[in-house]
Amino acid sequence: MIFVTVGTHEQPFDRLVRYMDHRKERGKIGEDVVMQIGFGTYEPKYCTWERLISYEKMHSYTADARIVITHGGPASFLMPLQMGKIPIVVPRQAGFHEHVNDHQVEFVQKVAERMGTVIPVIDIDDLGQVIEHYEDITRRMSGEMNSNNREFNRELGEMVRQLLGGERR
Repeated sequence: MIFVTVGTHEQPFDRLVRYMDHRKERGKIGEDVVMQIGFGTYEPKYCTWERLISYEKMHSYTADARIVITHGGPASFLMPLQMGKIPIVVPRQAGFHEHVNDHQVEFVQKVAERMGTVIPVIDIDDLGQVIEHYEDITRRMSGEMNSNNREFNRELGEMVRQLLGGERR
């Protein structure tokens, strides 16, 4: 299952909702797609959807999903990260009247560059390829994250040893 959430911002994010519904309609996505569409004006015809969902439902959908696709609001992409999932993040853009400015684009790009924990999709036309190659993309990312975690743990261990006067337990 693919879970898509656009958050609760009052401006519609129909571009993402419509894109996913059309891919489902054309058979480009074989699995179920569940969407939280917020205040959008486009109502999906080929995907299961709700306007707003409870935290518990959001948690459940996120846990059950193979892929989570979110807008660029941190609260939406932090939940899958906390569950060990790598979300695809499609930021809302001012040019499409989805937000007041492009802060989501800037924030998502910085998180991707500095942390390497999200897959940013700035151009919606790239989303299909990212979905199709999700496992390959995340496998490479997971390897990099594990490597970073090992290095962090090594450095932390060294700092602790130095603080304890070089003693090892």
